[in-house]
Amino acid sequence: MIFDHIMVRFGELSTKGKNKKDFIRVLARNIKNALDEYKDLSFDVRYDHIYVKLNNTDPKPVIETLQDVSGIHSLSLVIKTDTDIENLKKVALEMVEAEEGKTFKVKTKRADKSYPIISDEINRIIATEILKNTSLKVDVHNPDILVSIEIRDEGAYIFTHTYPACGGYPLGVGGKVMHMLSGGIDSPVAAYLLMKRGIKIECIHFASPPYTNIGVIEKLKDLLSVLNKYQDSIRLTIIPFTKLQEKIYEVSDESYVITLMRRMMYRLASALMKKRGCLAISSGESVGQVASQTLDSLSVINDVTNAVVLRPLVTSDKEEIIKLSRKIGAYEISIRPYEDCCTIFSPKNPKTKPSLNKCLEYENKFDYQTMINEALANAEVIYVKKDEDKLL
Repeated sequence: MIFDHIMVRFGELSTKGKNKKDFIRVLARNIKNALDEYKDLSFDVRYDHIYVKLNNTDPKPVIETLQDVSGIHSLSLVIKTDTDIENLKKVALEMVEAEEGKTFKVKTKRADKSYPIISDEINRIIATEILKNTSLKVDVHNPDILVSIEIRDEGAYIFTHTYPACGGYPLGVGGKVMHMLSGGIDSPVAAYLLMKRGIKIECIHFASPPYTNIGVIEKLKDLLSVLNKYQDSIRLTIIPFTKLQEKIYEVSDESYVITLMRRMMYRLASALMKKRGCLAISSGESVGQVASQTLDSLSVINDVTNAVVLRPLVTSDKEEIIKLSRKIGAYEISIRPYEDCCTIFSPKNPKTKPSLNKCLEYENKFDYQTMINEALANAEVIYVKKDEDKLL
């Protein structure tokens, strides 16, 4: 069978009412960008579906690419044909003959209500044709082959396979966040979940040379290359954090080091967020996973900013996070043995219930704002793009 179209379904976009047209417009643009290398494709954007006309393009890599486009719920490889019932019988029969299985079911959706034959009658007509010309049996509950027919104004679409996609909303409709990216397992997974909800990311990373290895930066670039499947260009700002960390160790009790470091990180992320026009800060924090992620700690850390802080993994356990990390292809990169600034400077007995007053007491011992300004002024920016790394 020569399939000529891919039917793209929207999923959650169907709930968007008056905003649905804008969401579809963004999704259509993202689809065209994702498929830019396939020059023979053409697109038909409609209110209920987007159709990708293959024009003899191999459908397999096209479907694989579309499965990573947020906002797409599912895909079907279809044949578009005219709605004459004799023609539908012919195409459906040819389609099931190309499939493997012993049982089948016909399921028709008559979106064009002016079509003279109702859905149940179409099902019976097509099923009768298949029964007469094959050895297949009908199974309405668990068929080996499901023949789906959609009757629409512009024609009929017939298909037997539906492929899941990542769902969510089209990238960009949810604004942009400043994402705190470490070299670990959690933050790339959190980034993926944000992009799946239509949110673009920029990333901020806190580096502590010479304590941290240069391999951390290569690791981050590889992680962002994985995330390029969902956002084709990601800006990474690398903040020199060594002086702040050393000063924190100098002025504070060791048990407060992580809390104070996180407070400085959130101050830096807040400043960069505003400068870059982001709407929120995001991170890979999960409640209770480490000392700085207890509710007591998060409350004290959040005190330094009035920015919205998004934590997509807040209720996830580690096994759930690892499973998602493997799914998106980030896990093997994340476990490379290059430590970031938090693991290098991790104290033996960090406070799980830090005192805000104690934090303020330690911070009043040095001019952290000048050091924050200096760190921002000396930041390095890297753009990681699909199929290319560009250092600016």
